[in-house]
Amino acid sequence: MLLAFETSCDETSVAVVHRGRVLSALVSSQIRLHAEYGGVVPELATREHLRNLLPLAREALRLANVEPGRLDAVAATQGPGLPAALMVGLNAAQAVAFVLQRPFVGVHHHEAHLYSPWIGGEPAQAQFDEFRPHVSLIVSGGHTLLVHVVAEGQHRVLGGTVDDAAGECFDKTAKLIGLAYPGGPLIDRVAEGGNPAAFDFPRPLINDRGDDFSFSGLKTSVRYFLRDRPKLLDDPRSLSDLCASVQAAIVDVLVTKSLRAARREGVSCLTAAGGVVCNRALRRELTAAGERLGIAVRLALPGFCQDNAAMVGILAERRLDQGAPASLPDAEIRPGWPLEDASPVTR
Repeated sequence: MLLAFETSCDETSVAVVHRGRVLSALVSSQIRLHAEYGGVVPELATREHLRNLLPLAREALRLANVEPGRLDAVAATQGPGLPAALMVGLNAAQAVAFVLQRPFVGVHHHEAHLYSPWIGGEPAQAQFDEFRPHVSLIVSGGHTLLVHVVAEGQHRVLGGTVDDAAGECFDKTAKLIGLAYPGGPLIDRVAEGGNPAAFDFPRPLINDRGDDFSFSGLKTSVRYFLRDRPKLLDDPRSLSDLCASVQAAIVDVLVTKSLRAARREGVSCLTAAGGVVCNRALRRELTAAGERLGIAVRLALPGFCQDNAAMVGILAERRLDQGAPASLPDAEIRPGWPLEDASPVTR
């Protein structure tokens, strides 16, 4: 039995896993708290983690029907993330591990996302028997990454965000349009039924053969577009077309670059995880493109796209089962921990 904590940003999450199966997984969202500020306020996020973590842990253990003394290990996100927020979960996990005299495992947040598409079924459990080399897209509010996973526990970062991440572009564009925070899910909703070809927005770096992403130019293009058409937002149909067109530009870049990387690396599988993978258009287009090219596409289940402790626990348990050493009991948070330093490919 392993107890896992995730507090890297504005989601407080606790999970209990056992032999690859998710016995319980709880998430306390702070969306309403941060909405009035138009973004995550680190101090408020930390306060909410402190308020919610212990009750969530108690409830997660109750739902899993597990007494603390039966735990074999404790894990937490060590980085990257907001420093004070990370500290809440990490210190709590270390304290529990110390009291129970159990191993503690610090997990890289993005590496946990890498493996979340391999959690599936009902009840949710790891499906590593289906694991194969693949290219993985991690796309969220703060990060857009392409990673070549050569083998389980071995990966190589192909490219990342040079300015605005895809999720950040969704949120900032939504703010320009007048939608509430977080804007990504609202753009997805308003875009449904809109014409994605109504307005032609740029697809930054889509023809660049590299694997980096840039979305700041798209955001700027929307700003100037709206400046020149001040009355467009008054028409619901035009608003729907605008959201669909912006969404199509972001999705087109993500799909094109991801499948291009998969073909170049010679893999037959593409995975995707992170909050933006909840976007319905992205899920449709990635799946359709994979079918056209004969590449299997595995998408994290919506419940495991957002930050969650289940993916942290699954990865930590897997590492321990494979003989990896536990983390130091007094390991410190790593807010800027690059994915390249977590289980990299030896070249």
